[in-house]
Amino acid sequence: MFYQPNDGYSLPHNPFSAIVSPRPIGWISTRGANGVDNLAPYSFFNAIAYEPPQVMFASTAQKPGRHMGKDSVANIDETGVFCVNIVSYAMRDAMNATSASNPPGEDEFSHADIARVECETIACAKVANAPAALECKVTQIITLAGEHNFMVMGEVTGVHLHDDCVVDGIYDVTKAQHLARLGYRDYVHVKEVFSLTRPE
Repeated sequence: MFYQPNDGYSLPHNPFSAIVSPRPIGWISTRGANGVDNLAPYSFFNAIAYEPPQVMFASTAQKPGRHMGKDSVANIDETGVFCVNIVSYAMRDAMNATSASNPPGEDEFSHADIARVECETIACAKVANAPAALECKVTQIITLAGEHNFMVMGEVTGVHLHDDCVVDGIYDVTKAQHLARLGYRDYVHVKEVFSLTRPE
């Protein structure tokens, strides 16, 4: 089949997110200017550069009464920092609980009973038991085409690795069992990997 997005699609659900998958999940923690912590998952997330290390995530929805779409982007606009927490398979239910549309000012760490600790280089909390976390200072917030679409780009200023996930000197994603988003309500987690040698 073929369709043009502007014309809609004949399937029961939009296949776009299923086509572009699996997508890593950035579990973004922020702190508002009022001191309230926020935590929300974003599957439009990725690493975008090595030197200096940089990441991005995109927010594509609107919370009523919130400027710049949702709490995460609004908080980053106010404070200039955020933390990307990597989601493990063991944390899938906690992550899902933080995807709820809570009222502005709701602390998702408390709502979902998630332990937190302070970041080292930025004024923000991180998920205490995440297999890895990236502390970031925002470099750009870009308004994308469409309504309420924003891309946040940040430079990584601190990296946390859970000791259990470092094996023989490498960060082992099979130990971390990273969770990734597929389409619809579907997810996948990393259980095995293989290596390829890049040609000269």
